[in-house]
Amino acid sequence: MNLMGMMSKITFSSAWGPRIRTAIDALKLDLPWIERLDMVNDLAPLAPELAVQLEKHEQKRANQFKGNAKIPYIKPEDDPILNDFKREMLFHRQAQAAVREGIKRLHDLGITTKRPDDYFAEMAKTDDHMQKKKMGKMLAKQTRVQREMDKKDMLDQLKKFRKGKLKNLDFLEDSKAAAGQKKKTDAKRKARDKKFGFGGKKKGLKRNTRESSGNIEKSGKNFRKPGKAGPPPQYF
Repeated sequence: MNLMGMMSKITFSSAWGPRIRTAIDALKLDLPWIERLDMVNDLAPLAPELAVQLEKHEQKRANQFKGNAKIPYIKPEDDPILNDFKREMLFHRQAQAAVREGIKRLHDLGITTKRPDDYFAEMAKTDDHMQKKKMGKMLAKQTRVQREMDKKDMLDQLKKFRKGKLKNLDFLEDSKAAAGQKKKTDAKRKARDKKFGFGGKKKGLKRNTRESSGNIEKSGKNFRKPGKAGPPPQYF
């Protein structure tokens, strides 16, 4: 039989404090940092691509509140979705700062963090190949960030023009010129592909069409006109 009752408050004697500290000191191992690898550091600087992504995320949330009156407005600092995204960025920046400081400490202790060039065990792909891949990813990231920044600048210029701070739309001419240059380059690429390969449609080239079915050559001994039967077979 279970009985409901009030739980009495648990009190601890102050005499347990020194004993607990003694037990903790007995369990604690006085190891060097290379064995512990623990660090307390600040956040790493915010990367440009993360700043652009955060701004796009905030703008997207603002547009959702602006275009839908059924959703109650929430301040950016109180928005749980934005807070989750910022929290993930804090984890990323914290880990980045820990890696940077940890590598520096390892170098100060004389511990190498990269294998030498003449290391015996070689990867399946050469270092030159991986360096090319790394440079390609870096250039692609820089191009993506630059494109986002250009788009942001154009939107800012449009806002200034709408407010009357700008008298002309010269900045649109620059963007049109860049787009025209890209279109010209794409046309050259298509012409070369058509001449040397990789041009035009590839799928379904051998399928019959309405035109190909109607252009059958009418020749040969077995061809018969519709409506006329051939000679009867002869049996011997």
